[in-house]
Formats: sequence, structure tokens, C-alpha cells
Amino acid sequence: MKVDIVIIGGGPAGLSFASAMLGSNVKVLLIERSSLDSIANPQADGREIALTHLSLKILKKFGVWDLINQEEVSPLKEAKVFDGNSPSLLNFTSKNTSVDALGYLVPNYQIRKALYTKVKQAKDIDIVTDMSVENVAQLNDYSQVILSNGNKIEAKLVIAADSRFSDIRRKVGIPALMKDFSKVMIVTQMSHEISHNNVALECFDYGQTLALLPMIGNVSSIVLTVKTNQSQAILEMSEVDFNQMMTQSFKGELGQMMQVGERHSYPLVATHAQTFIAKRFALIGDASVGMHPVTAHGFNLGLRGQDILAKLVNEALDNGQDIGSESLLKLYEKKHINLTRLMFFGTNGIVALFTNDAPVVKQVRRFVLKFAEHFPPIKYLISHHLTQDKKHKFLPFQ
Repeated sequence: MKVDIVIIGGGPAGLSFASAMLGSNVKVLLIERSSLDSIANPQADGREIALTHLSLKILKKFGVWDLINQEEVSPLKEAKVFDGNSPSLLNFTSKNTSVDALGYLVPNYQIRKALYTKVKQAKDIDIVTDMSVENVAQLNDYSQVILSNGNKIEAKLVIAADSRFSDIRRKVGIPALMKDFSKVMIVTQMSHEISHNNVALECFDYGQTLALLPMIGNVSSIVLTVKTNQSQAILEMSEVDFNQMMTQSFKGELGQMMQVGERHSYPLVATHAQTFIAKRFALIGDASVGMHPVTAHGFNLGLRGQDILAKLVNEALDNGQDIGSESLLKLYEKKHINLTRLMFFGTNGIVALFTNDAPVVKQVRRFVLKFAEHFPPIKYLISHHLTQDKKHKFLPFQ
């Protein structure tokens, strides 16, 4: 079997790239190891995606945004960062700007469902599920994808989007840096008596990190990050005790808090591939860089990367050029990898600074927050990058 492009992985990055190929007159095969039902009808997993304006623009370009249930989309009007019980605060707001929000909070499963709905309508895109890729043989004029059932597919370009723990990345021989934070992120939805006013909170408490992402109504997504050996006790805690703990953790400022969704847990491991390309092969999404969620870059970064690659592929098609050429892939990597490195190591540095409770480090991070809060250029650049598409590309918020 011969196709133009093979996409390995039916998550948001893989489905996004497939969406970007709609109308391009290329034959695309998407291969997903899980079941068709799991990607056609994804279940709520507790994860909420904070979309930047650039990501919103890309989803609108795909025609995917209108497929998302808008009743579950919550605007992020303001974001506040706190340091423990100190008065240190960093505040970002959409007030006095040309936009109505810093970003938009959307349930992860809603985005995945909308992307699949868009892709399944395409006549030139085939989806094969319950199938894994055993290997990719990279030849001069094409790559040969070997499936777990023994079938072989020839493709001009192979794209891996099979998670930050990508099997195919390893098999192709691309090394990756892995950072295990030895922490677990516990997420759930909670109702509260007092309105969140569409303000997101990030609280670097001593010994844990607590975040609130405002959803529709008096409901928020609560993200609690703790040491791995503490996570199971919290997951097994009764709802009464959990509600009390969260109410106290937010110092009662939201009134009584009540759990309204399941508790989900995710180990925190970040990865960054040494290179994003090989012969007729490219990494996108978490397969290229899997971020710590503290700065909410992951999905937006994955969407940006696939958009860069998709534009280059479509330009090559328009000019009758090879979509898997070395020059095209090198240009994709050049446009994307430097920013991801900056974001990856910068985010890891933020995590190291704000989760270290040594007395000296506490003083340093309080100084950092105070300096950033009272130095307008920093706040302007970060806020502007959240809400604009093309300027200040060197900042870690695109």
C-alpha cells in the first residue's frame, strides 16, 4: 500500500495535522494503537486546555472550533501567581487590552472529539485503529512503515505523534532528554460558593502546588501537585475530607468547595527530543516535546509545531516539490526547535525555583515575583504574546 503521509498517533497533535491536510489532495493514513471508540468518543479525563489566541486561530482555520461545544468554553480574564503564604503576587489581566480574554479554557476531550469529527469526514484520510507500528525503514525516496499485523506501507513522509514516551521515536534512533519530577498531578472539578470571576490561580504552596482553572459557572478545575508518595492517600481520601482540604487550601476565599468530578492522576515527566527530524520522518506534539503543565504550554506548543510543518508541506505541494525532502524537514526543525528548547528548559527552571522550599530559594522566588510584577515590560511582553499571533516569538507563551 502506498500513501503520501503516515501519521502515527491519533491524539490531538496527530488529528490536528490530519485536519491541516484536508483539501491538500494527498493520501493520508493515520494509525492509532487504541480502539476507534476511544478516539471517536473520548471521555472526560480531568484535563482542561488553556488555549492561546494563536491556538484558537489555528483551530478556527481547521473548521474545528465550531465543532466544540461552546457552552463548555470558559474565557480566562485574569491569571494570578502566588508564592506560599507570602504577599508576593504576579498578576496578568486582559483589562485595558484589545481582547476579551487572555485565553480560553476548553476540556481536552472536547478538542479531541471535535478534531476526530473533522477528520473522519475526509475522503483522503484513512484511520486505522487497534494497530501499532513495529518499525519505520527510511529509504531515499520513501519510508516503509511496518505494522504489527505485518503489513507494509510506503509513504513520502512519516510523522510521529505518539506521546512523549514515543516508541517510534526510539526505534528510529532519536534520543530524548527526560526529566522525571517525582511528582503526581491530581485533577478534578469542584463547585464553590463564591464566583471565580474567570480568574485562574497558581499557588506555589510549600510542599505542594495548587492551581485553579475557571470553568463555566461556579465550577473550576482544580490541579493539585504533590510528591509521588503522597498522591495515593489523596486519591483515596473521602469526598468529605477532600472537600474540606481544598476549601482550607484556598483559605475559604471561594467558600465551601465540593467535588463534582472524578479525581484523575498523572505522573509528571517532561521530555524533549534531541532532534525533531530524521530521513523522511518528523516528530510533532508531545513526541517532540512534552512539557511540565505548570505554564500550560503543552497543547499550544504541539499545535504550533504541527501548523509549521503543515504549512511547509502544503507549500511544497503547491510548488510540486517533495514533501519529505531533507530541506523541508530541516526548515521545520529550524522554525520550531529553538523555541521549544527555550520553553522546555525555562519551564523546568521555573518548576525548580518554585518547588524548592529551602529558605534562601524562597527569598529568591519572592524577589522574582515582585520584580516581574513591578516591571511593566515583562508583564506586557508575556500578556501580549498570549493574545497576539505573530509578535515576540522568542517568548515562551506561543
